[in-house]
Amino acid sequence: MYATHKGTKILNIEIMLKIIELFSSALTNQGFGLFWAELTSRVLLVIIFLVMSSLIYWVSRRVVLGLFYRISRKTKTHFDDLLIKNKTAKRLAYLFPILFLYQFLPEIFSNNQTVFELLKNILEAFSIVIIINLIRALLKTINDYIKTIPSFKDKPIDSYIQVIMIFLWFIGGILILSVLTGKDVGTFLTTLGALSAVLLFVFKDTILGFVASVQITVNDTVRIGDWITMPGNNADGDVISISLSAVQIQNFDKTITSIPTYKLLSDAFINWRGMSDSDGRRIKRSLFIKISSIHFLEAEELVEIEKIERIKPFIEKRKAEIESSNQREKNDKKLLINGRNFTNLGLFRNYTEAYLKEHPMVNPNMTIMCRQLSPTAQGIPLEVYVFSVDKDWKNYEHIAADIFDHLLAATKYFNLECFELSPNFISKT
Repeated sequence: MYATHKGTKILNIEIMLKIIELFSSALTNQGFGLFWAELTSRVLLVIIFLVMSSLIYWVSRRVVLGLFYRISRKTKTHFDDLLIKNKTAKRLAYLFPILFLYQFLPEIFSNNQTVFELLKNILEAFSIVIIINLIRALLKTINDYIKTIPSFKDKPIDSYIQVIMIFLWFIGGILILSVLTGKDVGTFLTTLGALSAVLLFVFKDTILGFVASVQITVNDTVRIGDWITMPGNNADGDVISISLSAVQIQNFDKTITSIPTYKLLSDAFINWRGMSDSDGRRIKRSLFIKISSIHFLEAEELVEIEKIERIKPFIEKRKAEIESSNQREKNDKKLLINGRNFTNLGLFRNYTEAYLKEHPMVNPNMTIMCRQLSPTAQGIPLEVYVFSVDKDWKNYEHIAADIFDHLLAATKYFNLECFELSPNFISKT
């Protein structure tokens, strides 16, 4: 095999020498000096081979693309379509002109060993770059194909592809330097070992990002499509990509926030996936009841409130308990404060829970509660704590608004008032 390659090389040299000799003779007959005739002949040959390589690239690209298109039409898989999309055929076609130039171009300068070796080294370096780009196109195709599989759609595959590409370019860079300088690969590896501290500093974010990507995937901390909130980084929206260096979040105002990947491990954030995967989205809001409007109910008031259908069963049941208790304890009911009594706030709280249980957009299988919180300067907070069936943001807000529209309008039927700042107080402040 070596003898065959050597014989081919000698034949190439002989062909080049004969062509150069013919060109030189023709130019010498035209009045050129021997040196200029030979130099011009070699330059013309270089131009001719470059034109021929361009023609080879054009032909090979059409042939390879045509082959890819024919295969993609005959197969049902989407993989070959992605190969075409990522220009794999174009990068494959580059190999043919490079091989042609590597075989013939350096032989033009076979009489000058320095130029001969330089051209071969440059073409070898170009070959390495083309092969790495071809591998890159294949990796991008694999990445795009994996993303079409539902179980991998939300996984940060980009991070691993980027790690592989960094490793490939690292190896490719060492090989190119070795080819261009003529030094052994081990020499560069030894030098890089000595510079490891500098490399660790330069690639600190990349290394941290890779470690973070692995931990995020293993622990399933964040997926593409998750809604996360990071107040310290002004991020509140959906994760649209997770790469080696950054996580991109599309905020609800459609702006994009980029956060270093490792910050998902070092900084606190909220992932709302648990809410999305659950059976409801929490509504937790309060009405502020004016304290001066809270009072025990007179018999006449209780009769009016008892006309409200949702609260009537509760009043009837509790009224019997209260009357029995007061009679047993012989409480003096001339004053309402004595013994047990109804309050308008207590009845409103029970009415609210009854209303929420009947609401069609409230999940009955999750917590339904109306609770009273500690008094504030703005009154008594009466908090609604339920879960809406619809988790879509817009629909969720409409459901919450409908609930509180009703409750705000219902307060007057219990002789309650909601807190609001008076115009006089606002003008003074």
